[in-house]
Amino acid sequence: MENTPPAGHPETVPPEARGRVLVVDDDPTVAEVVVGYLHRAGYAVEQAGDGPAALRRFAARRPDLVVLDLMLPAMDGFEVCRRMREHGPVPVIMLTARGDEEDRILGLETGADDYVTKPFSPRELVLRVDSVLRRARAAAPADEAGPLSGGGLSLDPVGRQAYRDGRGLALTLREFDLLAFLLRHPGKAFGREELMREVWGWDFGDLSTVTVHIRRLRGKVEKDPARPRLIRTVWGVGYRLDLDEEGPDGEAGAGRAEAGPARTGADPAIVPVVPPPGGRSR
Repeated sequence: MENTPPAGHPETVPPEARGRVLVVDDDPTVAEVVVGYLHRAGYAVEQAGDGPAALRRFAARRPDLVVLDLMLPAMDGFEVCRRMREHGPVPVIMLTARGDEEDRILGLETGADDYVTKPFSPRELVLRVDSVLRRARAAAPADEAGPLSGGGLSLDPVGRQAYRDGRGLALTLREFDLLAFLLRHPGKAFGREELMREVWGWDFGDLSTVTVHIRRLRGKVEKDPARPRLIRTVWGVGYRLDLDEEGPDGEAGAGRAEAGPARTGADPAIVPVVPPPGGRSR
């Protein structure tokens, strides 16, 4: 099913619009509410009711951001997100069923920039859209716009290109920003709250978002993600980028830290979400 925007929801972005958002949800009530709030917030909005329709919309006119429901007919949100990513980076906010932690984490691992659990506040969703787009559009400050390098890594913040030992890295928007931030502050430990504030620009949100992005980033920059030598866990604090740890002792220590099952204190682990009564909700 492919929906045309309601009256007052332009197909083209007028000069005063804040950007174009594609809303993908097969629930007409949810879609109507989301579209209405985004339109009132100044966005030009298009809709699609399933995965194939969303991909057609996406191919015809690239949006600035996609609000994507996970539970779609014909093609789920994970596959839609993957196919969109094949055509280039685009910010994605996923809508997930309340309590479905596995779906939420898989959504972030697929490359989503943020997620909102159902039921949700439309006002909060608009704030998330604002935040993700603001971050996506923010140019690097003049004194931080130069290339970054260290530990076999090199980044071009202006060109949004990243390399590991000369090999190009396929990083999402958030992964790139996270790695750039860590490269600007090597050797310094940051808590997940700090990273969420500095990289995501949020003063609120589930800290497991940071945990998942760290794990994904390690999978792309570490030679052995199970024994990380660059992005280290600092137990009780958060994470630190080490550019000079090349010795075997440092490597072994990192492996033990990452493999440990203990999740106590301020360990940056994912906190399980208790499903609501009645099981999976929409």
